[in-house]
Amino acid sequence: MRVKYTISVIFIVALVIIEKENNIISKVSNKLSPKLTPLMLPGEPVSASQGHDGSAVSIITHTDIPPYGHTKRCVENFTESFTERSSPASTAGGRKHILLLATTRTGSSFVGEFFNQQGSNMFYLFEPLWHVERMLTVETGGTNATVAGPAYRDVLRQLFLCDFSLLESFIEPPPREHITTSLFRRESSQSLCEDPVCTPFVKKVFERYHCRTRRCGPLNLTLASRSCMQKQHRTIKSVRVRQLETLRPLAEDPRLNMKFIQLVRDPRAVLASRMVAFSGKYENWKRWAADGDVPVDDDEVRKLKGNCDNIRMSAEIGLRQPPWLRGRYMLVRYEDIARFPMSKAADMYSFTGIQFTTQVEEWILKNTRASREASGVYSTQKNSSEQVEKWRFTIPFKLVQLVEKVCGPTMTLFGYRFAENQEMLTDKSISLIEEKTFL
Repeated sequence: MRVKYTISVIFIVALVIIEKENNIISKVSNKLSPKLTPLMLPGEPVSASQGHDGSAVSIITHTDIPPYGHTKRCVENFTESFTERSSPASTAGGRKHILLLATTRTGSSFVGEFFNQQGSNMFYLFEPLWHVERMLTVETGGTNATVAGPAYRDVLRQLFLCDFSLLESFIEPPPREHITTSLFRRESSQSLCEDPVCTPFVKKVFERYHCRTRRCGPLNLTLASRSCMQKQHRTIKSVRVRQLETLRPLAEDPRLNMKFIQLVRDPRAVLASRMVAFSGKYENWKRWAADGDVPVDDDEVRKLKGNCDNIRMSAEIGLRQPPWLRGRYMLVRYEDIARFPMSKAADMYSFTGIQFTTQVEEWILKNTRASREASGVYSTQKNSSEQVEKWRFTIPFKLVQLVEKVCGPTMTLFGYRFAENQEMLTDKSISLIEEKTFL
């Protein structure tokens, strides 16, 4: 009788979990199938054109000109090329679509600038999936991997095709007539702060993320789409994709010519950096570092292990070069970039098949020899070679041991040597980085 009761309880719990998962998926499905307002060019009949995926295509109308001082000329000069959206990448003039994959505190903002600084032929977006993660976290109480993976993939696909409509459904507050004042870190994308996307500045309109080098009005996503289509190449940086496997449909999409660059860093250095940058979220780690015993079964430790495992599994898939990834995947260590920024940047450009310009070279030279004052925790201006060893003197040995225990297989794969004792950890003459080549 007790066995039957136990089985019944397990069955009921399973049904509850499945129902909850279905509810979450249903909510996100609604986001991924937004009801779009058709936008038409002035003078054209009001009808919804069909895009590459069968959804309504966005074209701007005369009545959609927003009250932010955007000129009629900006709208009338807008002409979308939907032929390009539905054409295979092979006919799109050698266009490359590059996704820079990383986790937080791995130097991804710095590396992203290698592509952001490319100039007029590169459309670069900085962490657009921030909005997706934020919305999913608010609606579901946490980032559910089953739901987040497909959502991230679908938003990325549309962005690489210069379609911002799906991303709009995740932005809060919702864009008004395809105009937003809240796109995360807009200022980190040169493409979103240059003409014609940079529209006249509007007084008394608060923008959370405004362009740094010039004053621009709220971001017109229709103009951003037009700019994107005019660029030869497109790059997106993201620290939110957990598994490379979820992006397989992008690699197999004939409209895209995908290149994946996975950036990794010594997990001991990542932890040390996060304890400083995200201090409030690492109170347990700071307590353990000060005077407490480190519990190996704590949720924070399990989270660390899960992150390391995800990074390793993605890298193992990439390094195996399955048919869908052949010639599309590159693994780069932050430590190698920090020590040899120019040569590693050249390697990445060679991998993507894009010309390595003098503009990028000049930026690297300037920003890898930065002064101490310019090297804050979020700065892309750093004396990069100093960053490689800095963590070894800021984190206690007992935390190093814990990271090595739960992230050992990941460290071994990427060529990070274990510190056998405190003396070895802080001895600069001993390198903890193996010279390793990733094909």
